[in-house]
Amino acid sequence: MNALIDQFLDYVLLERGLSENTRKAYYADLESFSSFLSSNRIKSFNSVERKHILNYLMAEKERGLAVNSISRHLVAIKVFFSYLQREGMLARNAAESMDSPKLWKILPGVLSVKEVERMLNVPIGDDRISMRDKALLELLYATGMRVSELTELKITNIHLDSGYIRCRGKGNKERVIPFGEKARLHLVRYLEETRKDFVIGDEDKQAVKSESGEQYVFLTYRGKKFSRKGIWKLIKNYSRRAGITKTVSPHTLRHSFASHLLANGAPLRVIQEMLGHADIGTTQIYTHVDQGRLRSVHAQYHPRA
Repeated sequence: MNALIDQFLDYVLLERGLSENTRKAYYADLESFSSFLSSNRIKSFNSVERKHILNYLMAEKERGLAVNSISRHLVAIKVFFSYLQREGMLARNAAESMDSPKLWKILPGVLSVKEVERMLNVPIGDDRISMRDKALLELLYATGMRVSELTELKITNIHLDSGYIRCRGKGNKERVIPFGEKARLHLVRYLEETRKDFVIGDEDKQAVKSESGEQYVFLTYRGKKFSRKGIWKLIKNYSRRAGITKTVSPHTLRHSFASHLLANGAPLRVIQEMLGHADIGTTQIYTHVDQGRLRSVHAQYHPRA
């Protein structure tokens, strides 16, 4: 793969007359992409699929690369792949259908359904920590809540019989989010059997109450509400124990929640409402994640597909 990159770099410098600085930028971006492919056991550019490019861009995002820099990486890949295809060295151009960087939005990192299941199945047992963490993970994936919303969730916000929660999101806007039977069962078990074990001492009991006397749902072993950093550490720990090599954060479960709903046919407007997005355009990034499903639906139902 490195030989093809060198060939391309000579082309942009000699035949297209681009500057040495542009050549160096292409080299850095393509070398980074090539290293990512090698680390994922992809030995040929002909084996590259769209998902590999998306995974690479997401890895760069998780590494802290700026949006403009990530867009530049995508430009380099698109130009390089176009060159390979034109020279007859690439049978299928996986980058061809990817959005223009001017319109491109950074796609969220998502887990597969199997990866989520592996992670949710890590906390087992009847001890208070396992039961709390099981309920927390199940609810986070079942509702797609933001981590800040989860830390502020109070017992009075949960309606177990009806299977929904009320939470306040950005702009102090309240919304209702349903959750399924699995999340409900683990919530009931945690609230009825072990939550009381986290509330220790009169001082700590007071610490977990709001001014109106409402109590937070998820408590630390010291009897206080979780911080966002605490939730982040917890999820990072469980993803590692589940053998997930991707970078996972609380937001990853939120993105996975939305992507899995879309993949199973949920209307975008409904997903928007559950996520608490003010603009449908924000929710539409998930259509990019699942373009394969959209293509298959089009092929199945369009009369001239």
